[in-house]
Amino acid sequence: MPITEIISNAQDLTLTIVADYSVSVERLWDAYSDPRQLERFWGPEQWPATFTRHDMAVGGESRYHMTGPDGTTAGGWWRFLAVEPLKGFEVEDGFLDASGAPDTAMPSMRMVFRFESTPTGSRFTSVTTFPSLNAMEELVKMGMMEGLKSAMGQIDAVLADLASFAASRGTDTQLLSDTQVRISRVIRGSVEQVWRAHNDPELMKRWMLGPDGWTMPVCVVATQVGERYRYEWEKDDGTQRFGFEGELLEIAAPYRAVTTEAMIGMPGPSTHNELTLVPLQGGTLLSALITYPNKEMRDMILGTGMTTGMETSYARLEREVLAA
Repeated sequence: MPITEIISNAQDLTLTIVADYSVSVERLWDAYSDPRQLERFWGPEQWPATFTRHDMAVGGESRYHMTGPDGTTAGGWWRFLAVEPLKGFEVEDGFLDASGAPDTAMPSMRMVFRFESTPTGSRFTSVTTFPSLNAMEELVKMGMMEGLKSAMGQIDAVLADLASFAASRGTDTQLLSDTQVRISRVIRGSVEQVWRAHNDPELMKRWMLGPDGWTMPVCVVATQVGERYRYEWEKDDGTQRFGFEGELLEIAAPYRAVTTEAMIGMPGPSTHNELTLVPLQGGTLLSALITYPNKEMRDMILGTGMTTGMETSYARLEREVLAA
C-alpha cells in the first residue's frame, strides 16, 4: 500500500492524500499521463475504469466510466486547468449522468496532483477541494475515501509493469465496447514532430502508406473545423486505388483532432475518430479512439488487418521521417 498519509480538513474543505513510491518521478508521471495505465488503478479494485478520453493539456478533458461486478457503470470527467510536466496538474473533477454528459445534480471538485523526487524514489500528493461541507460529507458517505484507498492500492503493480507500455512494444488495439476501439502506439519523437507528421501532406506521403509497395497520390489535409480531408492510395503500378475522406470536427494543436471517416465510394455511416498525443518518457503516446456505428462494422474493419498496416506505417514514420 503506497499511501502514507490521509488528511481530511473540514475547515478548509480539503482531502489530502500522500503516497510514496520506489520509482522515478518520470515513471510515476507516465502512469497518470497514459490512459492505458491510469485505467488500471484509477477505479476501485471491484470497479475498474475505462478512459475513453484523456487530453492531458490545459483546456483538455478526460472521460471515463467504472464498471461494477454486476455490470453497473458510473462515469466521471476531468477538465485540465493546469499541467506542468513531471511536477503536477490540476483538474476540475465531476460525475457523468447516464447519457454521458456532466451531471449538474452532483457536486464537482478541484483536484491538484503534485509529483516530487525523494531519496528513495518519488512522492505523490493530491489535494481535493470540495465546494461545500455538505458536498464533502455527501461524497465521503458515498465511499470516496474507501474508493481512493482501493484504487491507489493497485498502482504498485502498474508501476512495476514496464513491458506492457514500452516504447518498443508496437501498436496495441483495445476493445473498449461493442462500438469503440482504442489504438495506441508510443512513437519515438516529440508531440510537435508527431503532430506535424500527421498534418504536413509531404511528410504524410512518405510514411502513411501501410505495407510496402503503395503510394499516396492524393493527400488533402483539413486544418480548420468544418473542412474536409481526402486521402487516396494505390499500388506502385497504379492499380487497386482506394481512399478515405471525412470532416474535421475539432482541433487543438498539437494534441487533439477529431474527424469523421468514410471509405470513398462506399455508402453507409462513417466512423468517429479522436486522435490524442501525449508526451511520455519514450516519446509521444498516440491514442486513436475509433467509434463505429455498430459491432459488425467494427469487427469487419479490424478483420482487414488494419492494425498491422498501422504498425508498418508508424515504424516507417520513426525510421524515415523522425530519424531523418
